Amino acid sequence: MPIENKVPGKDVLPSDLTDKFPLVAKKNADHTSKFTISGVEFGGDTVPIFAGPNMVESERLINDIAKNVKKSGAHFLRGGAFKPLSFPYRSEKYNETRHDGLKWMHDAGKSADIPIITEVMDQRIVDDVAEVTDIIQIGSRNMQNYPLLTECAQTGKPLMLKRHYGASLRDWLGAAEYLLVEGNEKVILCERGMSIPHTHRETSRFSLDLQVIPAAKELTHLPVVTDPSHATFWNPWVSSMSLASIAAGADGVMLEVHPDPKNAAVDPLQPINFQDFDKLINDMHKVALSIGRNIL
Repeated sequence: MPIENKVPGKDVLPSDLTDKFPLVAKKNADHTSKFTISGVEFGGDTVPIFAGPNMVESERLINDIAKNVKKSGAHFLRGGAFKPLSFPYRSEKYNETRHDGLKWMHDAGKSADIPIITEVMDQRIVDDVAEVTDIIQIGSRNMQNYPLLTECAQTGKPLMLKRHYGASLRDWLGAAEYLLVEGNEKVILCERGMSIPHTHRETSRFSLDLQVIPAAKELTHLPVVTDPSHATFWNPWVSSMSLASIAAGADGVMLEVHPDPKNAAVDPLQPINFQDFDKLINDMHKVALSIGRNIL
């Protein structure tokens, strides 16, 4: 047995750890991956913070956000140039900036001296995204797009794999195995909210699965981060779920930050503004210190 827990989880069998995802599984209870991406350590005492808009709306906006989140202490600038939406219909504000957005985000990161993470949606643009980003994000809807997983892993770039909102822990770890089997060891897991029969607000589509943080870390050596913005879909709840994530042992937190949340082009209910982000990152740092970790 790789670990002492004889019943790792209701959907994970002991044999899975050796037969289904041996590279993802811990070798022993103390096995934890530690690696550095663009000077930022993962899996150690530091809890990296990813902050930025849901979508790269304009060159001016992404530069403004990059400068402000960096000033507050964020470790990575997040933002989507290629954006998957649940439905094919776009609002008047929606303008997928695609390759222009990639360039704007890359330039904004360089200007503000902050590394970037952005999503890849299909195999045709993997090389384009890999050329400019520090971390490739594989979104929840592509968690089991195995050809895409393989191609992303083969770039050698660090990867973030978001959990699908209907996926079991077993499925999530199995998808991550597709990345490690290609020799890519810099893999981050991200919990971004589960679809459940009821949520606590009509506008909240998902529920943040805080319990999966310790559950995953019992089984895998990979760092586990959360995305409270997508999970809650409601910015008044982002702060409490971010603090709870740190307390639960998350190895990072991804947040949507926008200077004018109500007028964000995508999901205007979930971003927080610069002032709220500045306060939240300081509050998260206090919680991190209380458990022997740090952010700032």
